[in-house]
Amino acid sequence: LILPLMVMILSLKYLRKSWQFKDSGITGSTTITLDPNSAHRRLLLSKENRKVAIKRQDDAFVPHPDRFTYWYQVLGRQSLTGRSYWEVERRGGGVFIAVTYKNISRAGSENECILGFNDKSWALKCDNNSYMFWYNKQCRPVSGPQSSRVGVYLDHKAGILSFYSVSETMTLLHRVQTTFTQPLHAGLWLLGSSGVSAEFNEPSSENF
Repeated sequence: LILPLMVMILSLKYLRKSWQFKDSGITGSTTITLDPNSAHRRLLLSKENRKVAIKRQDDAFVPHPDRFTYWYQVLGRQSLTGRSYWEVERRGGGVFIAVTYKNISRAGSENECILGFNDKSWALKCDNNSYMFWYNKQCRPVSGPQSSRVGVYLDHKAGILSFYSVSETMTLLHRVQTTFTQPLHAGLWLLGSSGVSAEFNEPSSENF
């Protein structure tokens, strides 16, 4: 009796999550891979460039004009122009989960280089205790259930960007309605020191 009951509970959780996807108008998922040329030299990419972590020390690296030189940031390779959905699993500390235009500045510590601190990027700061939405140096506290996983939905044409807390259920954390004038790229900014990581995970197929 115990095993069938567990199967039923898991099935109900997947069904509930599937209904939430349909109610939100979210269909399908987008595979995001990170661009090594954009990664700060203290960031280590792994799992076929799906995961990023802060390294304990600098290693030899190849200079590149796309590389962030001051902040621990990295961008996704994919140019996003349609409807996209992806999830980020955070571990060990705070992470800014963002979208940005590709022409965000890379060299230096100025606001023009920081995800969420200029008019070219939108970011949700996630840590173990809170969420904050950042755009153009303005921040807004965001309430919602804490989770190590955040879902991001983008409808580029409609100008919609949504962030979700993802566990057994999905909860909308923040939604942006704007006009996007260029293709967007996923972005991550890892806060703190070694041990902080973030990984792009595709939702389970049962969700769609």
